[in-house]
Amino acid sequence: MLVLVAPGQGAQTPGFLTAWLDFPGVRGALEAWSDAAGLDLIRYGTEADAEEIRDTAVAQPLLVAAGLASASMLFEDPADFPRKVGAIAGHSVGEFTAASLAGVLPHEEALRLVRTRGLAMAEAAAVTETGMAALLGGDPEVTVPHLERLGLTPANINGAGQIVAAGTKEQLAALEADKPEGVRKVVALKVAGAFHTHHMAPAVDTLAKAAKALTPGDPTVPYVSNKDGQAVAAGTEVLDRLVGQVANPVRWDLCMETFKELGVTALIEVCPGGTLTGLAKRALPGVKTLALKSPADLDAARELIAETPTPAADAAGA
Repeated sequence: MLVLVAPGQGAQTPGFLTAWLDFPGVRGALEAWSDAAGLDLIRYGTEADAEEIRDTAVAQPLLVAAGLASASMLFEDPADFPRKVGAIAGHSVGEFTAASLAGVLPHEEALRLVRTRGLAMAEAAAVTETGMAALLGGDPEVTVPHLERLGLTPANINGAGQIVAAGTKEQLAALEADKPEGVRKVVALKVAGAFHTHHMAPAVDTLAKAAKALTPGDPTVPYVSNKDGQAVAAGTEVLDRLVGQVANPVRWDLCMETFKELGVTALIEVCPGGTLTGLAKRALPGVKTLALKSPADLDAARELIAETPTPAADAAGA
C-alpha cells in the first residue's frame, strides 16, 4: 500500500521550485495560487534567498504550493489518486497539503487559509522571542520529562529517535547547556517561533474565524492526523484539527504507527521531500521510500506507484 506524505516548515531551500516550472500547467497553477494567497509564490520559490523564505508567512504557503504542484505530476489521470493512494498525511503545515490533495479543501482555499495561518503564527511568534530545536537520539521517556522541567514543550515527537523542543530562547539555551541523557546533539531549526505550543494560541483563534467560512469535503483517501495519528473520515473534523493543531504537538510517531497498521509498503514524500522519508527509513524498516526533491525523481516515483498494489487490489486478494 502506498502512503503519500507532505513535509513541514524548514524543508524549503532557495530556488527549489525553479525546475518544476518547466512542466505544463505548473506555472499557471502557481500563478492562480499566488493570487489566492496574495503572495508571489513563483518569485519566492525561484529567486528569494534563504532569509526571505524562512519567514513563516511566506514559507507555509510556499511549501503547500510546492507539495500540490509536485503531487500533480505523479498521476496522469487525477482519478488514479484515490485508487492508488492508501493513505495521506502531512507534517505540521504539510497537513494542509495533504488535506487539499485528499479533496477536503480546493487548492485555492487551502492556499488562502494557510496564508492566514502563516501570518497569524508569525504575529504570535513576534510577541516573545521563541524557537525550536531538534534533539537527536535519546529515549522519549527520559527526554520528555527533562524538557518539561526546563519549561519546554515537546512540540514534535517524530519517532525514529527524534523529538523537537519548543520554547523561549532562554529555555532553548538552557537545553543546549543541559541536554537530556542519551541525546547526542541539539540542532536549532530554521523557524521563527515556538510552533505547536501555547505560544501559538492567538493564531488558533484567527484561523478558527477564517475556517468558519469554508465547507470542507470528506477526504477521498484515509487522512492521518498529526493530533493522534488517527485516520479521520469527516472533512469537518479534518478542518477542526487543522485549526487546533497550530498550538498542539505534532505526533508524527503515531502517524507512522498508523501507516504500519494500515499495511504501508511504499511511501512517497512530495516536494521538497527528504525529511519524512529519512524518518520513515528508520521507523518503518522494509518500506520503500522516495523523496520528490526535484523533477528528476518523478520517473522513479511513478515506477514505485505502478509496482505498489492498490488498496482495492489488496482488499480483493484478502
